[in-house]
Amino acid sequence: MADRAQRPDVSIVGGGVIGMSVAWRAARRGMRVTVLERGVAGSGASRVAAGMLAPVAEAEFGGVAARRLLELNLCSARLWPAFAAELEDSAESSVGLLRTGTLLVAGDADEAAELERQRELRESLGLIVRRLRPSEAREHEPALAPTLRLALEAPDDHSVDPRLVIAALYRACVRAGVEVREQAGVAGLRLDEGGRVSGLTLADGGLLDCERVVLAAGAWSGSIGGVRESATVPVRPVKGQIMRLRDPSGPGLLTRVLRFSGGYVVPRADGRYVLGATVEERGFELAPTAGGVYELLRDAHELVPGISELKIDELCVGLRPGTPDNAPAIGAGELDGLIWATGHHRNGILLAPLTAQLVVGLLSGEGRDDPLLAPCAPRRFQAVHA
Repeated sequence: MADRAQRPDVSIVGGGVIGMSVAWRAARRGMRVTVLERGVAGSGASRVAAGMLAPVAEAEFGGVAARRLLELNLCSARLWPAFAAELEDSAESSVGLLRTGTLLVAGDADEAAELERQRELRESLGLIVRRLRPSEAREHEPALAPTLRLALEAPDDHSVDPRLVIAALYRACVRAGVEVREQAGVAGLRLDEGGRVSGLTLADGGLLDCERVVLAAGAWSGSIGGVRESATVPVRPVKGQIMRLRDPSGPGLLTRVLRFSGGYVVPRADGRYVLGATVEERGFELAPTAGGVYELLRDAHELVPGISELKIDELCVGLRPGTPDNAPAIGAGELDGLIWATGHHRNGILLAPLTAQLVVGLLSGEGRDDPLLAPCAPRRFQAVHA
């Protein structure tokens, strides 16, 4: 057991972009922080993510719940430029922020009709989008197919490179005094006689005393023991397959993020591209499939024929953490001393700065009344288990 005088103020279960962002921000507030990662920091969903900062493109029909998620996404997108600049300064390395905007495109009449509906939705929500004729879209991106029917430009939707973000977060955390323990699985929470969280039991049988625990274990958050069923957050894995492609001739095929009905293409500054992503309810299955790869390439090729000339660097599979309403669970639950930071589904990279801000606000006691906590309160799931 750790020396009580040196025990962490907060232990964070999960070393992905959410856990590491919280750790970095908490350490900069003077807290003693330990991160416990079951594998290698950033090796899960964060490594596979495309890195889109796209609240406008992600806006969906769906009433109050969808609008609340949109509010969270927009708020975090506004935080990203300053978050990126501070992180790059702390880590002395780039996070690959590209502020080039996003194009949403339609390849046939049905897709064009749907894209018009999407435009009307976004305009009704006060979001900035611009309708482009096919010729206008090809002026922006000459690699687009001549059969393109319609496009929308979302100039404020950008991207980062999650692998660079994770590398920068790791360096920034270490420099800020965070203890990062890799290959350190957590079996469960430890509770004192009053039912308050007092520490963690590790998978190897070790014990860790700590003042508070932040559960940021992504799709595995629901498997941590010590949380009774009525107090847990129902997190499920949502499988996503993506491809990493490379243009040997360098950057140039696309400059903007491209989104279409079957997925997206995200350019990197070095001439690489991320093509994704499937959305599959397959449990914890991590095997790539020929069907998933075929559909991604087929749909992308119809809109950007030149993508078939790119070289394949990597085929990746990740597990996004989804909740019943696909909105994140951020905040305190029933157990005193436990804060949830999970369930970000497709928006983990986008929501990292806001999640860190909200969680550190709770840890410091200064942000308990933040109104942005309400739409992502973990207690909203209690009725599911009642």
